[in-house]
Amino acid sequence: MTITSFETHPDRYHHWKLSFDGDVATLAMDVQEDDGTGKPYELKLNSYDISVDIELADAVTRLRFEHPEVRTVVVTSAKDRIFCAGANIPMLASSPHAFKVNFCRFTNETRLGIEDASATAGQRYLAAVNGTASGGGYELAIACDEIVLVDDRSSAVSLPEVPLLGVLPGTGGLTRVVDKRKVRRDLADCFSSLAEGVRGKRAVDWRLVDATYRLSQFKAGVAKHARALAEGSPMPEGAAPITWAPLEVEVGPDSGRRYRWVDLALEPEGRRATITVRVPDAVGPTTVEGVRALGAAWWPLAAFRALDDALLHLRFNHLHIGTVLLRTAGDGDVVSGFDDVLEALRDDWFVGEVRHFIRRALKRVDVTAKTFFALGDRGSAFVGTLLELALAADRFFLLDDPEEEVWVGTTAQNGGCYPMGNGLTRLATRFLGEPDAVTRALEVAGRRLTTQDADGLGLCTFAPDDIDWDDEIRIALEERASFSPDALTGMEANLRFAGPETLETKIFGRLSAWQNWIFQRPNAVGPNGALKAFGQPTAATFSWERT
Repeated sequence: MTITSFETHPDRYHHWKLSFDGDVATLAMDVQEDDGTGKPYELKLNSYDISVDIELADAVTRLRFEHPEVRTVVVTSAKDRIFCAGANIPMLASSPHAFKVNFCRFTNETRLGIEDASATAGQRYLAAVNGTASGGGYELAIACDEIVLVDDRSSAVSLPEVPLLGVLPGTGGLTRVVDKRKVRRDLADCFSSLAEGVRGKRAVDWRLVDATYRLSQFKAGVAKHARALAEGSPMPEGAAPITWAPLEVEVGPDSGRRYRWVDLALEPEGRRATITVRVPDAVGPTTVEGVRALGAAWWPLAAFRALDDALLHLRFNHLHIGTVLLRTAGDGDVVSGFDDVLEALRDDWFVGEVRHFIRRALKRVDVTAKTFFALGDRGSAFVGTLLELALAADRFFLLDDPEEEVWVGTTAQNGGCYPMGNGLTRLATRFLGEPDAVTRALEVAGRRLTTQDADGLGLCTFAPDDIDWDDEIRIALEERASFSPDALTGMEANLRFAGPETLETKIFGRLSAWQNWIFQRPNAVGPNGALKAFGQPTAATFSWERT
């Protein structure tokens, strides 16, 4: 089995070129049709697959930590007359269903990462569309703050999935067109039905792009927009680069993974895995200078980087794993101490970026199509930031310990530091109908909460004692393993996003439903479906039943 790795470095990029000019960075897409990996398809016209997007995701995160001086990132193409043709169609047509869905999910998380960089890091993104942008290429553009399109009488923007492929824009295209670009609904309907797309003045009038420039003026126009975005961007105070060092991971004989602070153990026979986040013996430095000196090795960042990588590894490389047990190990008081540092130094640029990274990693849990059960027993440390893992889980089992060695705790970090995609904290989402319960949970921040305390506050789902613990966990796991994985994915995706609907929850809440449906329908992926017929001399054959 080919293992997908999510670790890379600009020195190893095949498909992107990253350059700098003062406070403006340029990410130029230059996809190699054949990158030497023996893929059964060619990445023509700057079309992309998972390898292209892994490099983009790395660049977006690396720019935040290693280049805080950058205020504007220009995303463009290194090729003439083509910006990006979107996801590679032969790749999609030949990929298993689960890969297509995971690919679209990861790609959209990367797009959201671009938007988050603008919102929280002050790094504005400008799409310099110097050729046609179709499908996922336009979706990349609309993830940016502004879009400048070349007016050369041929370059256009388009979302041709409906007329050409029998599917929908898989990385939030339709949602961003109406929710973010505020394109009128009737015009969006026309736009999404035009395989050839829209160009020139009409693209501006329909709000699909922000400006167009003739080819002779395009470079100057891009520079003007990049400078305006840079001048409107807040420069972090006292920001110094933090090296985004490679993750160190040991792969065991059972394909499990051991990072510095995270363990991933696999149990293939039970179709489950266990992720354990370990806590250091001491908090360590508590000053800005001290935590910056540790950089990427600082525990809050190192642990959640490893967790993030483990989640992606499970998604792409272990599809048979249906249930993930979340455990913590260590002293909860140490976790509370780290949270004190995160709160006290919250105005520091680096500490702020760490908090934002943790938030994004926790969101990765929220949208992962696997069951999560958190298990808190003796030696666990579900406190503050690590309590967020238990709150993100579908169920939280907490051992009722008569000796009160088992305890949990809230900290200030649970009060708003790590909002979900719905814009609410996990506590607020948990207690959507009981807002007073959120207040009660935060009023005891910093205290040790026994299992009985936590149960009374509604922080755990079940509180079995020593006698019942093993049996209750076993029965819950056996029950989960007996259910339809498809039904569980749909159920969990619906239940995890209670409360307000946002652009993000629309994308992910609906992603599981419509992609798991449309990507399995014969009209798209059958022998005569649109994905299989694309580029062939014969047209797609549809069933005309409307359901």
